[in-house]
Amino acid sequence: MKKRIALLLLAALLLGLTACGSRNPQTQGKVLRLAVDFAYPSLDAHKEYYGWFTSIYGVTEALFRMGDDSSVQPALAEKDYTVSDDGLTWTVTLRDGVCFSNGAPVTAEMAVRNLRRAAEVNSRFAYLAAYDMTAVDEKTLTITTPEVYPTLLNDLASPELAILDLDASADLDTAPVATGPFVIKSFQPEGTVEVSRNQHYWGGEVKLDGAVFYYMQEDEPKLMAMQNDEIDAYTSVTAAAREIYQADPDRYQLTDVPATRLQFYILNQETLDDTVRAAVNLTVDCRAIAGYLGGTVSPAVGPFSTTAAYGQVTKPDPDPEQARALLEQDGYTRGKDGLYEKNGRPLTLTVAYYPARSLDSIALLMQEQLKAVGIGVTFNCQEDPDATYIANRDFDIALYCMIADKNGDPYYFINSTLRRGGYFDVGGFDSHRCQQLIDRLQYETDGSQRAELANQIVQLAIDDNAFGYVGLFNKTTVARKGVVHIAESCPFDFYFISADTDIIG
Repeated sequence: MKKRIALLLLAALLLGLTACGSRNPQTQGKVLRLAVDFAYPSLDAHKEYYGWFTSIYGVTEALFRMGDDSSVQPALAEKDYTVSDDGLTWTVTLRDGVCFSNGAPVTAEMAVRNLRRAAEVNSRFAYLAAYDMTAVDEKTLTITTPEVYPTLLNDLASPELAILDLDASADLDTAPVATGPFVIKSFQPEGTVEVSRNQHYWGGEVKLDGAVFYYMQEDEPKLMAMQNDEIDAYTSVTAAAREIYQADPDRYQLTDVPATRLQFYILNQETLDDTVRAAVNLTVDCRAIAGYLGGTVSPAVGPFSTTAAYGQVTKPDPDPEQARALLEQDGYTRGKDGLYEKNGRPLTLTVAYYPARSLDSIALLMQEQLKAVGIGVTFNCQEDPDATYIANRDFDIALYCMIADKNGDPYYFINSTLRRGGYFDVGGFDSHRCQQLIDRLQYETDGSQRAELANQIVQLAIDDNAFGYVGLFNKTTVARKGVVHIAESCPFDFYFISADTDIIG
């Protein structure tokens, strides 16, 4: 049955590719064929999350961008910027020679207009309306915030804050004029998108003549299209497909980088004492879990990638013998069933989880690992964790998955999980020192100091066994041999092709 379904999917895919080619073939020159998981009805980068995909297409750019090491890097803006002594006014200067795909120069006034428009049409950036944004001259703009806001540059790297030519774009939904190395050649809403080289690209030579992005959400058709030379690359490779590509290194190159979506668990300090929490964290083997999940995740040390400056924390290696020793020192003894008990009560913990993002698999693996050292596990499976065990704190161990690093800064996750009263402050962790450091992090403007503060904060939580950080989902990219520079080393999902993307050989 699976083979029949796969063949039907492939047939449908080939028909789709043929139909696309008959409408507007782009077969001349060096053209990359790519599969993407989502397709949207609009190319207006300021709306919803559409800017993620206009960035993927290489069409739009923001003032700044996120680097492979999660640092903020210059894009349309210069690297040098200034912040006033009171931390409220930021001065940003555009690069020399930046222009739109129609050859018109990008001005500070146009940049300000774009930021204001994004605040109007995208609720997630509505806060920008409260900022005083002014074009000082052709290349310089200032942004004044009501209070100190250290992560402004991170926000300005968001692909939804792309800079568009608002005067020349006849229809922002279908034909935006932007600054990227590529321009839209054809656009099917919620379907195939074709791009071609921007002849006026300000950032240097564009290697490709163009690219085609096919909307292919299902995993099996992408695998089959890759094997049949219908596409050249895609991301979000499954564990099963990954094994196939790994077995044929002469045809495929596979790249894994830890991304920003974190699997973690909260240890309830209202129901678990220090000894039991320490024993749990000494037992749960994140490397074994990552191995079972087939390379789709990388074992986590803390909530952030170890390549980030704010991901430099440590935690003890798994040590089941030490876990048993701690429990026995605290008065636990092994019962006939092999589980520890104390004062006549068995040591059985309730693990709450929801069946998505591989959390169901993690729950089962944790049960096996904990049982092996003498700790029993029962399950509390819920479809909606936010309305159940996160809200009512009905758990000993609560599994969850979320994007921990939204834009190259640690504050969002730390504020959500470790600040007193935060959304995920449901496990009873309480550290006065931690709260002091979070207060400093909120307003610290120096990047290296922010990283140091974040590392101190997370280390406090690790040392207290308040959380267990299990895995960071990998961004796994497969490409045909010879395809280079497709953002395969970048943990963020909103980059793909650039001026440097090429097909060699």
